[in-house]
Amino acid sequence: MHAGLTLSIALMAGVLAQSLARHLNIPSTVLLLPLGAALGPEWLNWVHPESMGRGLFDLVDFAIAVILFEGGLNLQWSRLRRQEAPIRQLVTWGAVLTLIGATLVAHFILDWSLGHSLLFGSLVVVTGPTVVAPLVRNMRLRPHMRTIIEAEGVLIDPIGAVLAILVLNFVLSPAAETLTSELHLLAMRLGFGIVAGIIGGFLIGGLLRWPGLIPHGYTNIFTLALTYGLFQLSDQVIPQSGILAVTVAGILVGNLGTLVDRDLRDFKDQMTIMLVGLLFILLVADIRWDDILELGPAAWWAVAALIFLVRPASVFLSTIGTELPVKERLFLAWVAPRGIVAAAIASLTAEAMRQKQLEGGDALRAMVFMTIGITVLHASLFARPMAQLLQLRLPKRETVAILGVRELSLAMAAELKKGGTPVVFIDSEPRHCRLAEDAGLPVIFGDALEERIMMRARFDSVETVVGLTDNDHLNSRFIALARTLFKVPKAYVAVESLDGQAVPSHVRQADAEVLFEGPHDIERWNVRFRQGAVEIIDVIFTEPPNQSETADDGEPVEPKRIAGQFGELCLFLTIRNGKRALPMRMGYVPKKGDQASVAIHTYENKKALDLLGQQGWIPKPSEDSPPATAK
Repeated sequence: MHAGLTLSIALMAGVLAQSLARHLNIPSTVLLLPLGAALGPEWLNWVHPESMGRGLFDLVDFAIAVILFEGGLNLQWSRLRRQEAPIRQLVTWGAVLTLIGATLVAHFILDWSLGHSLLFGSLVVVTGPTVVAPLVRNMRLRPHMRTIIEAEGVLIDPIGAVLAILVLNFVLSPAAETLTSELHLLAMRLGFGIVAGIIGGFLIGGLLRWPGLIPHGYTNIFTLALTYGLFQLSDQVIPQSGILAVTVAGILVGNLGTLVDRDLRDFKDQMTIMLVGLLFILLVADIRWDDILELGPAAWWAVAALIFLVRPASVFLSTIGTELPVKERLFLAWVAPRGIVAAAIASLTAEAMRQKQLEGGDALRAMVFMTIGITVLHASLFARPMAQLLQLRLPKRETVAILGVRELSLAMAAELKKGGTPVVFIDSEPRHCRLAEDAGLPVIFGDALEERIMMRARFDSVETVVGLTDNDHLNSRFIALARTLFKVPKAYVAVESLDGQAVPSHVRQADAEVLFEGPHDIERWNVRFRQGAVEIIDVIFTEPPNQSETADDGEPVEPKRIAGQFGELCLFLTIRNGKRALPMRMGYVPKKGDQASVAIHTYENKKALDLLGQQGWIPKPSEDSPPATAK
């Protein structure tokens, strides 16, 4: 089969599997492994990895560079510092303990030679960011736990890969001189990789921060080119140092606050999704079913030992002296899926063994892929229940996140807080942030379109996002990002007018609803608040005079929706139909007993109250007053 056809089929299959996995909220590896096997020469015979020759392994190098750079890009230094001790010990002592434990498992359970067992141990040291990230994305773990798991997955990959190369070279030439030489080379790889990564990271980040230097629209491909160049140049100077260099560079670029931060992350995320899908299909298709069957029942026992013995032992022993509670160690011990880097290095190792005419490469690769499949499936099925059992998930979503601190938004936030709903503001103007602080309301200073700012605002606990600035584009992008990145279920946008009777297109495109009971002149209300020309009252819904009437055909009159019938006389801030207050939205159908907080223009107080009464809303009586009725 032509190499181009193999590549195109693998690419299409990988993207389709990734898309379906996202819909099902499962790690894509669960679908990619069986799909790759099905498309390979032994089943459908559609994908032939051998047709790509050496190009397959060049593609592996490119993919690893992009994947690890993207993984580093998403690690925030401030979060890493807070969990520095457990992360450091997991990727150092934890890696060593996993190497020893997995080696013993392969030697005594699989009955492999010490050299082959050591190779297997080095290949399963990694945990895999491409599997961990989607696994914890929708689990809503407590932030520090998510930081530890994601950081371990990103940082241990280059360490594990370098370790695997060291072990492979020793197995190919088992001599004391080789071991001494490899240990010396290991230190050089680690040292040079870190230095090259720091230099490359500052170079890429500095160029991206320089306004106008890179033409508009070229920043993503520019970064991609420099990333791969850094990977290859590092490998040319010190072999296998590039994998650590791109990881370090990614962390630096992600924390330098570049001008194209969000777009760069989106691009790298898309590239990673594409490459992970493509590689898994190609690499799995190259495995022979007989290689897996020849492993026998012992392989299942070996993977079980890795999950239930080796991983818990490495976690508990490596985190001695840290402040991690037992339940958090239990969860870390329970979740250790392997991913694409383990698969890629295993394939490279098997190819190197084949070239040196060393037996056991195919069995080693089959065992690694079996480990990947079972550990991913185990994590997918049991990670969420374990997090729930150990109470490591965030409480249910209740917070309302408001973009833009102004007089009107402060008034709405105060009413929400009074109604038992937590609120958080995001604003990039220091003087606006001070307004929220003076009002005793939490506020996050920064660009609301940056993921790290949203994470500081604890968007994992946000139930509703509100766009309340005078910039429609900013409101829409903010809501779209909150929906995409954090799966926030509700979104409202303030608008000043409708498109005829229709909701404005930018609101529909953001999958949001109109804030308040209808369109309002937001700046007019901000001015009114500044002038002290607004009073806020609590009202309760009884029944408007025509609520119980019937139409001419005898059918009941449909309850009237709240949809902008009050003009600028008053403005509904919040509605409460249960225990908590929520932002009012256009089109809400009130029910008897609903309570709302309403901002009324002081100079049109009587007219506003009359109109409210006509619609069935009356001032809420005080506790020591008899209940009022609608006129």
